[in-house]
Amino acid sequence: MTLRIAWGITGCGDYLKESIEIMEELTKDHDLEVRVFLSQAGEMVVKWYKLYTNLKTSFPKTYSERSPNVPFLAGDLQIGKYDFMLIMPSTSNTVGKIAAGISDTLLSNAAAQAMKAKVKVYIFPADQRPGDIVTDLPGGKKLTLTMRDVDIEAVDKLRKMSGITILSHPNEIREIIEKHIKSGK
Repeated sequence: MTLRIAWGITGCGDYLKESIEIMEELTKDHDLEVRVFLSQAGEMVVKWYKLYTNLKTSFPKTYSERSPNVPFLAGDLQIGKYDFMLIMPSTSNTVGKIAAGISDTLLSNAAAQAMKAKVKVYIFPADQRPGDIVTDLPGGKKLTLTMRDVDIEAVDKLRKMSGITILSHPNEIREIIEKHIKSGK
């Protein structure tokens, strides 16, 4: 059985390279059909980190946002074209929109419509714990970011929403994919 995944990438650079590497490994190890959907900022950040060519090579079915409904990911999720939606990594902007019920981007709209159709949504938000995180910038420099309370609160709100599972680390998608494969869906 082929597991069909709609993978959204936002404009979050933290864990971006690791997320791509994990999905590449999982695609090699399992029968997965992965289509990648880049938000407008996601496309910019993937290119800024010089990962775009690699992403397109590993995942030829990669699409970029032109509007909240183009490409028409929401419709494909509702008619069961995908077994689940993954947003990894996710910005605090996308998390905040989904938590507030705002559906004005490709990925926030797709997540809302997936939830309505009872399609599971998995999200890895980089900004989910109080304190500082150190992230890698293009070229290898380090940047320390301090998490804002409003971002932590939005993630906590998502944790309480039916149909959404928050990943604490990108590696958690490995176990989720294994469970979906074992369950036959």
